[in-house]
Amino acid sequence: MSIKLVTDSAADFDRIELEKYSIECVPLMVSFGSENYIDGINLNKDKFYHLLQSRDEFPKTSQPAPAAFQTIFEEAKENGDTVIAILLSSALSGTYQSALIAKDMVGYESIYLFDTRSATGGEKIYVAIASQMIEKGYMAEGIVRTLESMRERGRLYAALDTLEYLCKGGRLSRTAAGIGTLARLKPIITLTADGEVTVSEKCIGRKSSLEHLVKYIEKTGVDTSIPISFVYSHDKSACEKVMANLAGKGYDLSNSIISNIGPTIGAHIGVGAVGIIYFVPEK
Repeated sequence: MSIKLVTDSAADFDRIELEKYSIECVPLMVSFGSENYIDGINLNKDKFYHLLQSRDEFPKTSQPAPAAFQTIFEEAKENGDTVIAILLSSALSGTYQSALIAKDMVGYESIYLFDTRSATGGEKIYVAIASQMIEKGYMAEGIVRTLESMRERGRLYAALDTLEYLCKGGRLSRTAAGIGTLARLKPIITLTADGEVTVSEKCIGRKSSLEHLVKYIEKTGVDTSIPISFVYSHDKSACEKVMANLAGKGYDLSNSIISNIGPTIGAHIGVGAVGIIYFVPEK
């Protein structure tokens, strides 16, 4: 009997990381017009960004079917293992709902579903902490309680080049996007406490938007016992500028997590996004 970690492709793990943490990853689907792909199976990050910049169609994503989770859950049931599934925000995708349906189909109580109310590097932080706790011998209930206690302190901010992808994908209304589509205004998005996308502010120019990411951490403070996650969509140099800015202000980034955003999330934010995911100190 052991604890098995499950996540989805929105967490942006690469194969080496999946093996390191012994994670089962359930992929979401990405389509360009009539062409359908499985994130991480027949569509890697390089191919995705090539398609994104060369195709006229906007990509679309779809959640995995319950059967994708059912197979994993049934195997765990047969082996007497416990499952902790750490998943993309239920406000952004039906992935959590698919896992919930699969759990009901399998009829096994030792399956714990955790709605991160986050995405990409946010999911990755939760998985890393759960993995560490498993290694230390914690029970599943204690691990999930720890993740739940962290969740309200989680923050995600991302500087985007455009809101067009979020609007096209239905994750943000044109009204909410406001004037952010004007060329010089660079939006910063965040996730609400419920895990929904909203525009935090709009900055004049790319440089200003990247500087604002640092200002969020300076304003709220950061729990240094939890890694800061830095994410970027295809443009690592911009991410490195943000990290250098923080390091220059004395922040210890030695335990940071850096991820190139994959197809599942990249389909909704486009090229050139830079994000930070961190946790504010406990009150």
